[in-house]
Amino acid sequence: MLSSLAALALSAQLPAFAGPGDPGHSHGSEYSAGQPGDPKKPARIVLVTMRETQEGKMIYEPSKLDVKRGEQIRFIITNAGEIPHEFVLASEEDNLKHAEMMKKFPEMEHDDPNSKTIQPKKKAEIVWRFSKAGTFEFACLIPGHREAGMIGNIGVK
Repeated sequence: MLSSLAALALSAQLPAFAGPGDPGHSHGSEYSAGQPGDPKKPARIVLVTMRETQEGKMIYEPSKLDVKRGEQIRFIITNAGEIPHEFVLASEEDNLKHAEMMKKFPEMEHDDPNSKTIQPKKKAEIVWRFSKAGTFEFACLIPGHREAGMIGNIGVK
């Protein structure tokens, strides 16, 4: 049974696609957490599962990751939950700004080099090269999901 928060989040989902060029949504060629990887080059595979819990939380497993600067990661992301979720890789600052925009455009879906909206029981991949040192995050920016705990941290040294 879905929590009221999960049910509310589900009711906000409308079919749509938002890519670069949609209102207030443009990445240009700059990304705060590095750059898109090269799928033809070797990469460490990291499996990430997103789901809701019985207690109404929304989580990523794992929720922490350490990588080396310059390392390329192939994220294989599975939505094991009952509602759509996202994986948006950026700095906390960028994700918080984007989360505010998502409140205005809750139907927005992502299919960008650093972000994917993934439907229930589906998978997606992101190949990413962490060219910058620092602390970054992956988060679900669907309104209410981040607040329900759907956030992970990446340390790049």
